Amino acid sequence: MEKLEKYAKENNIPIMMKDGIEFLLEFIQRNNVKNILEIGSAIGYSAIRMALIDKNIKVTTIERDNERYEEALKNIKDYNVEEQIIIINDDAFNVELSDKYDLIFIDAAKSQYIKFFEKFKLNLNKNGFIVSDNLNFHGLTKVEPKDLSKNVRGLVKKLNSYIEFLNSNDEFETYFYDVGDGVSVSQRKEVL
Repeated sequence: MEKLEKYAKENNIPIMMKDGIEFLLEFIQRNNVKNILEIGSAIGYSAIRMALIDKNIKVTTIERDNERYEEALKNIKDYNVEEQIIIINDDAFNVELSDKYDLIFIDAAKSQYIKFFEKFKLNLNKNGFIVSDNLNFHGLTKVEPKDLSKNVRGLVKKLNSYIEFLNSNDEFETYFYDVGDGVSVSQRKEVL
């Protein structure tokens, strides 16, 4: 994995922080997750890590950026997990899926998290989980917005709106974990 981590760092491609990915992988194992939908493949790092847990794990991952999609395809092949990972090169909002998933992992455009959640919750198994990354946004969701640039302020505002959306959601119970760059795990309340 060092090769992928180095490539991501050198090319300024955001991938999960080490303790965040470890948390996710352990969560997948502990909850016997087998069928995963990932919104935001980037270079395939997290999809590959998830697939390597167990040969029976299947990952469907969506990436709209052509260059990252091509790099992810190459990496998936290099790690011999092409039988386990389906990668779709499109904007997630254009993708219609009928499959149901044990876990939906949201790690794409931060400003669209609420829309991703609402669209893809329909693809979640009854007992499934929706996991979201980057909720701390490098600690910026907890600082005074006046100290940030206009673009970053806008993203932080959207992420804080998403956190509020999760906290006040009548359908899902959400737990927040201060690992990596901030991770949340949501599950339907009727299941709990």
